[in-house]
Formats: sequence, structure tokens, C-alpha cells
Amino acid sequence: MRKVISFMHITLDGFVSGPNGELNWAKVDQELFGYVGNRIKNGDTALYGRTTYQMMESYWPTAGDKPNATKHDIEHSKWYNNVHKVVLSKTLQGIDKPNTTIISENIVEQINEIKKQKGEDILLFGSPTATHSLIQQNLIDGFWLFVNPIILGQGVSLYKDINDKMNLKLLPTTRQFSNGVTELNYEVERQ
Repeated sequence: MRKVISFMHITLDGFVSGPNGELNWAKVDQELFGYVGNRIKNGDTALYGRTTYQMMESYWPTAGDKPNATKHDIEHSKWYNNVHKVVLSKTLQGIDKPNTTIISENIVEQINEIKKQKGEDILLFGSPTATHSLIQQNLIDGFWLFVNPIILGQGVSLYKDINDKMNLKLLPTTRQFSNGVTELNYEVERQ
């Protein structure tokens, strides 16, 4: 069965964005872009909450076509246009976009159906609200965290409204990047 893996930039104190959704603290550079690009290039399904999806849709479909597009823009735009996108949203119902499925109800059943399909693991990109919901419904199978060397003190916590303990197993793919970001990969240990 496929797994849902939460891909998230996070601060040392557990925030995934600032109080107003800011991500200007996340350290990204060519080394990190190249590494992530290599890890996701075989991915076939991306999961988003509505806000993150709309942000992605406003940039990535044409990012690789721009005259000043970077190598990362070109490669990620191509990947984004080809990947199947699953969006959790109650307000985007009825939108018909290629390679896109909108889930607005029966989230547990529909995500579990997608997990049963053939393919690679399902990467949940950012999307803190969707991540909170999926954690609460026991649908997250792992975390791919990029811990940034910063303490914000306030913002949107990755760990918001978690009511039950989650046992995690650290996978041996931990890596530190030259910009100070540390990648941590965890698998949720099910009882």
C-alpha cells in the first residue's frame, strides 16, 4: 500500500509558517532544490490543501516557460504538470483541471482508496491545515521534514490539535545541507 508522506519546511520550534503564513524564513537554495528534485522526480501523486494548491497553480504550470526560468523552474514545472494532483477542499468542488482530483468529502475513504492504487508514495506538500486534518484522521504515514536553523517563537505549528501520541521511527536518510537545513525522515509506527 502506498503511503502519505508529509513534506514540510519546519523551524526548530515546530512552526511551518509565520503567524501570517510567511515562509520567508525557509532556507532554500540550488543544493536543496536539486536534492528534492531528485527525490520527487519519480513521484506520481502530489497532495495539497486548497491554499497551497492555488499557490502552486498560480506559478508552476508556466514557470518553466518563462525566459528567465532556472533549471529548477523548468524541471519542477514539468514534474508539476505531469504529476497527479489531489486537493483537499470544500470550496473547489466542480473544478475540472487535468491530472487533478478534488476531495471535498469522505476524506478518509477517498485517501485510503488512492493509497490502494498502484504507484509511488503520495507526497503531501506543505499544506498545514490539510496536514493537521490528516494527522487527526491517522492518514499520515511518514514525515519528510526540512528543519531550518531558526526559532520563530510564533506561527502555525505542525503539531496543532494533535490529540493522540504518534510513535515515529527515524529513517537512516538524515542529511545536513550547507545552508544549515537538516533533513529528517520519519515513519509513523502503527500498533
